[in-house]
Amino acid sequence: MENTNYTHIPKEQFEFAEARDFSHDKKLVTKPVGYFHDAFRRFCKNKGSIVGAIIIIALILFAIIVPFCTQYTVNYNDTYYRYTLPKNELFANTTFWDGCEEKTLNKQTFDYYYLMGEETGHPSVKNNEYTQSGSLYTFRLDSYHSTGCVYYRAELWEYEKIQQYQNETGRQVIYPMIPLSKRPQSSSMRSDANYYYETRMRNGGTEIVYDENGDIILAYASHPVGEESNDNYHSIRIEGDGENGEEYEYARLTDTGYEIRINYYEYYIYYHTYYLQDGIDEPIFLFGTTEGGQDILTCLASGARFSFLFAICVAAVNLFVGAIYGSIEGYYGGKIDLVMERVSDILASVPSVIVITLLQLHMQGASTILVLFLAFFITGWIGMASTTRMQFYRYKNQEYVLAARTLGAKNRRIIWKHIFPNALGTLVTSCALVIPSMIYSEVNLSYLGIINLSSGNLTSVGTLLANGQPFLTTYPHIIAFPSVFLALLLLSFNLFGNGLRDAFNPSLRGSED
Repeated sequence: MENTNYTHIPKEQFEFAEARDFSHDKKLVTKPVGYFHDAFRRFCKNKGSIVGAIIIIALILFAIIVPFCTQYTVNYNDTYYRYTLPKNELFANTTFWDGCEEKTLNKQTFDYYYLMGEETGHPSVKNNEYTQSGSLYTFRLDSYHSTGCVYYRAELWEYEKIQQYQNETGRQVIYPMIPLSKRPQSSSMRSDANYYYETRMRNGGTEIVYDENGDIILAYASHPVGEESNDNYHSIRIEGDGENGEEYEYARLTDTGYEIRINYYEYYIYYHTYYLQDGIDEPIFLFGTTEGGQDILTCLASGARFSFLFAICVAAVNLFVGAIYGSIEGYYGGKIDLVMERVSDILASVPSVIVITLLQLHMQGASTILVLFLAFFITGWIGMASTTRMQFYRYKNQEYVLAARTLGAKNRRIIWKHIFPNALGTLVTSCALVIPSMIYSEVNLSYLGIINLSSGNLTSVGTLLANGQPFLTTYPHIIAFPSVFLALLLLSFNLFGNGLRDAFNPSLRGSED
C-alpha cells in the first residue's frame, strides 16, 4: 500500500513566474577555426615536433648568418695552419676548446717546443706548464703557436714594410737569422727555422748542444757592434741583442731580395691587419681548420646554406610537377592512369647515379649545380606524383565529392577545391621529408666523389666529410662538426615531418586530444 503522507508546502511560498524568467535555447556562438589554424594548434601540442622545428630554424639561421659574420671565406686557406684545433677565447684558460691537445713526448721533442716559446714569447707549451714522468713530458701543445718561426723570402719593399710595422707597433716579427753552417745537418730539419741554437748529429738523429751550465748555445748570425752589415735592418731588436759586443743579423741577402726568419703567428697578424686589412685580427678558428688550412666553421655554414637552398628549390619544383601529374592520374584513372603510371615506372627504374653520370658526360662544361638539379628533377617528382595519386584515389569517391559532382561542379574545381586540400597534409609532410633526403643524397654524392662542388667560394658538407675521413683518429674535429650537423638535420626533419603529418591529417580536425 502506497504511503500517502505527503509534506505540504504552504500556499504563501508559491509565486507566479514572469514570462521573461523562462530561458529558451540560445544560438551557439563560436569562432570559426580555419584548416591551417587548427593544424598549427595540433602541431604545437607535439613536443617532439616543436623541438625538431627549433633545431631546423637554428640550423637554417646558422647557414644564413655565419657566412656574413665570419672573418674568413671558403676559398681562404693557410698551409701553416693546417689541422689547427678548435679554439674559443672564452675557454682559453681551461683544457676545453682552447686550441691545444695533450701530448706525452720525450725530452728532445719537448725541448724543441718549449724553446720555441722561450725565444718568441709565444709558448707552444701552454702556459709553459708540464709534468715529467721519467724521460717523458706531458703538456698541452698549442696548435696556434706550434709553427713557431719559418724562413721566408721577401722582396725589398716587403722587408721594409715589415720593419715599418715593427717600429709602429713594437711587435717583433723578424728574428735573427741562423747561418747556413750552424743549421741542422739533417736535410729534413735544415729548413726548420725553430733551431736557433746549436745542434749536432748523434745516433742518426739531431740533438741539442748544451754548454757546461746546461743552457743552449745560440746560433744567431752576428757581427761586431758598429761594423756594417748587408742585412739592411733598422728596426726593433730582440732582448740581448748588442750584448758582449756582438750585434745580430736579421736577414740574408739573396738574388731576389732577402731571406728572413719570422715568427709566423706575428707575421699572420701583420699580413692581415696591416697589409691586407681584411678584418682578420689574429688566427682563431672556432671549429678548427681542415687539412688544407680552411676554416671549418665558414666551410660548414656555406655548405649548409647551399644544401638548404638547393634542396628547397628541388623539393618545390618536384612538388609542383608531381602534384599536377599525380592529380591527373588519380582523378581520371583508367587508361590515362595506366599510361602515365608506366611512364613513371620507366623513369623510376633508372638509378640516379646513372642519370648524373650521363648528364655529366653529355653536359660537359655545364655547371655542376645545373647537372645535379636536372638529375634530381628527372626522377625526383615521381615519388610526389605517386603520393598525390594515392590520395586522389582515396578521396575522389567520397560523398562530398559525389555531391559536388551532382551539383554540377567542374572537374578542375573538384580536383583543386574538394580533393587536393584533403591530400595537402600528406603532400606537405612528404615535401618536408624530401628536403633532408635531397641534402643527404647531395652529401653522399659529394662524399663519394661522384660530383665536385668545391670550386671557388662554394663547398659542400659531403666534401668536408670526405676530406676529413683520413684524419678521423688524428684530427677528429675535421669530420666531427659536419657529422653532427648532418645528424641533427636528419633527426630534426624526421621529428618535424611526423608533427606535420599529424597536424594536417583531416580526420583529426577539431580534435582536442
